[in-house]
Amino acid sequence: IHALAGTKRGDQLALGLARLASLAPGARRLGLSATVAHRTPLVALLSADGRGTGVAIVEAPEGAAPEIAVRLPDGPLPWSGHMGLLAAPAIYDLIRQARSAIVFVNTRAQAELMFQALWRLNDDALPIALHHGSLARDQRARVEAAMAEGRLKAVVATSSLDLGIDWGDVDLVIQVGAPKGVSRLMQRIGRANHRWDVPSRAILVPANRFEVLECRCAIAGVAARDLDGDPPPPGGLDVLAQHILGMVCAGPIHPDDLYAEVRRASPYADLSRRDFDDVVRFVEDGGYALAAYDRYRRLFRDAEGGLHVANARVARQHRMNIGTIVEAPLLKVKLGRSLGGPVLGEIEEYFVSMLQPGDTFMFAGRLLRFDRLRETVVECSPGAGDDPKVPAYAGGRLPLTTSLADRVRALVQDPAAWHDLPEDVAEWLRLQKARSRLPGRNDLLVETFPRGGRWFLVAYCFEGRNAHQTLGMLLTRRMERAGFGPLGFVATDYVVAVWSAHQPVRIAELFDEDMLGDDLEEWMAESSMLRRTFRNVAVIAGLVDRHHPGAEKSRRQVTVNTDLIYDVLRKHEPDHVLLRATRADAARGLVDVGRVAALLKRAKGRVVHMALSRVSPLAVPVLLEVGKESVAGAGEEALLAEAEAALVAEALGEAEPPAAPVHPVPRADAARDRKRASGRALGTQGRATLRRIGGRRQGALPFTE
Repeated sequence: IHALAGTKRGDQLALGLARLASLAPGARRLGLSATVAHRTPLVALLSADGRGTGVAIVEAPEGAAPEIAVRLPDGPLPWSGHMGLLAAPAIYDLIRQARSAIVFVNTRAQAELMFQALWRLNDDALPIALHHGSLARDQRARVEAAMAEGRLKAVVATSSLDLGIDWGDVDLVIQVGAPKGVSRLMQRIGRANHRWDVPSRAILVPANRFEVLECRCAIAGVAARDLDGDPPPPGGLDVLAQHILGMVCAGPIHPDDLYAEVRRASPYADLSRRDFDDVVRFVEDGGYALAAYDRYRRLFRDAEGGLHVANARVARQHRMNIGTIVEAPLLKVKLGRSLGGPVLGEIEEYFVSMLQPGDTFMFAGRLLRFDRLRETVVECSPGAGDDPKVPAYAGGRLPLTTSLADRVRALVQDPAAWHDLPEDVAEWLRLQKARSRLPGRNDLLVETFPRGGRWFLVAYCFEGRNAHQTLGMLLTRRMERAGFGPLGFVATDYVVAVWSAHQPVRIAELFDEDMLGDDLEEWMAESSMLRRTFRNVAVIAGLVDRHHPGAEKSRRQVTVNTDLIYDVLRKHEPDHVLLRATRADAARGLVDVGRVAALLKRAKGRVVHMALSRVSPLAVPVLLEVGKESVAGAGEEALLAEAEAALVAEALGEAEPPAAPVHPVPRADAARDRKRASGRALGTQGRATLRRIGGRRQGALPFTE
């Protein structure tokens, strides 16, 4: 039940259960979970009134405690990197010794790379398989069947095997990389030794030094049964719209009766009548901005206010489009706007949603400038310089839970707890304490230092990659207005780092809580994030149909339609119920606004700024992330090793950093002054030349790879 609570599938299930309770009041519900972090909402989900009344809780006695160990890769522990490929020989040895094993990784890309690494080592011809969500359904089914029959020695898998699998022969779970949450780790450990009185056995293989800290804290969390995860949010209005249409297709119903029934579903127990009526109005005719179009008139009301379906076609279309799963598409990356521009490959839509026109990023070994998103094509031009403003990450978006992040902060702050850490990790923390300071549990440590003609600002937030991506976007906007000339940023689960042309000052002001006001609204409006999120909301709510009798609407057609409707609603009905649902989805899932808000609140009045002359030991891992996004696999590890040696020598004081910038601290209007000065220096003839160059077709411009 914990896997459904808080998801759109869970919302749909709760609404269906509320309807079932009206039809069959004696129907019983049973929910099962071994990792309940928030008991109250799960009990409410099972209750007939949506508020937890009349639910009997049966608690099983404690079983055998799991046996969890940490296996480090041979040789020095890496400072950075997140694939864990250096540990492949050790993982292969563990597989050989086990009866049967599941090797869990955190992303699909990591699963592919780890499977290849193990296969290259497989001199014993062990039967090892791969399982993740991007594989074809029949291929996944074959792997599951082979594992159940005992024909496989190991499976490399993502969260696609977290739940619902009971393979009796599995006696070892190997978690490659940090687990990101105590509950998630317990779910994965539970795939081994399915007997109540036999301990599940798991081995964690951290990929770098920060992950060693996270793994140690996760093991402590399992021992304390400190289950984590966010409580379920309120139910989605798009799911409610789909349910309302389905209810009316089943037969006429009065809104008052439907509202009472919907509120017996726990995600909607506190649904306001205004929101409910707005959703009904949308289902009825699309709302104010769309009511003039016949295609959106799906319901009508009788003399007593009862709701009826407009015609049989509406009911037929609804049946063909029920569901809450909308696949996240890959978008084509094309060079130039001309029809003949070369396609460089495909990129995750999530990443593109973070971009604004003018941002640069690395892709296919090139520095590209994002020009615009046209339907399902990302149009780019060659980028200038060597600083991608927004580094690209493939996968790795499992959120670091709040509870586990707090444990990591506590461990870093407490030297007395370092006794069981590997010596090179403990020495790393001791060096940090000597050369800068350690991040506190309730403050925000921010370091600034010069390196290579740029200034770096590193903030130790420990709030997860999603929250740090959002914070990095907002920080660069604020630093741009202050005239610091931000050039880019990079975010990990633990740290966000921004590099700039000028020395940042007044650090505490950069982290003021007001950045979640206008700054956030402007960024979300300017990026394509809301547009992409709206498409998913519109599909689930039934505004745009994916399936038609005898035809399948293409992804491009769906995107074009939702983009047009989005523009109409933003202009004519900005408070439309679907736009409200879109903003709520974006704030919860894509940008983790709640985590950012909690961080800024915690840091208020407690920002500790350390102005350093060189990179600190704790900042070395995040600087190794800068500029490596286009490298993958074994080559990544080799390049990281080269860069690591130079950075570590600087952090330890064994080498001098590259020359520091000589730019003076600018005034807030320095950017405007620079533009005016460059215009005066260019002169009339120079500006005319630039206009002529800019007027050429991009396809005619020479390009050298």
